[in-house]
Amino acid sequence: MIAALALALAVAAIEPFSGEPPGAALPSGWRELRIPRVKPAELSLVAEDGVTVLRVRSRAGAGSAAYTLAASAAGTELAWRWKIDRVVDKADLETRAGDDFAARVYVFFDVPVEALPWFDRLKIRVARALHGGDLPTTAICYVWDNRHAPGTSAWSPFTDRVRTIVLESGNARAGGWVEEKRDVAADFREAFGTKTAPRVTGIAAGNDTDQTGESASAWFGDFRLEDRR
Repeated sequence: MIAALALALAVAAIEPFSGEPPGAALPSGWRELRIPRVKPAELSLVAEDGVTVLRVRSRAGAGSAAYTLAASAAGTELAWRWKIDRVVDKADLETRAGDDFAARVYVFFDVPVEALPWFDRLKIRVARALHGGDLPTTAICYVWDNRHAPGTSAWSPFTDRVRTIVLESGNARAGGWVEEKRDVAADFREAFGTKTAPRVTGIAAGNDTDQTGESASAWFGDFRLEDRR
């Protein structure tokens, strides 16, 4: 029992950015995600107040750093801190042409393709053929929006397998660190109308300005999975 618990905790650990020196490669387990035919964002580890963090700069581009997990969503909170330099002025979370955010954090869930409706299965298989075989089927996307109130949620204009949830909005808190903590299982149940939430299979942190052509920078501190109290 104790050994199993220790293994579960080890699997759920997320390698910290703060353990690396500025200018180093992404920590072990982290990898860069790029979108085909979209200008990649600039990902780098930088020092902020003496602590190494991830910085993502998008100039009419998009990108993120992703980490693979195998963690139970039940009773789990995802905690992190982030900041931005400015919001994406022309963004509009309800349209494809405005689907840009100064900062995004994705949480991916283990929903098998076979469990999806037929048309969703077809779309996922086409997307995987175009963008890669490990494209997740289902996700929650936490964002720093330009104008919608925190708590606003909406389906991605590209797919109803991604639910966008606004955590921060506007420039009032830009330039300063903001702490976040989310009950990912509760967010999944509310978004997808289920009684339980599947395993978390990964996270990704980044931003995008490819639709609007603007520029924005986001910084992310260490991510942690914690027991919900």
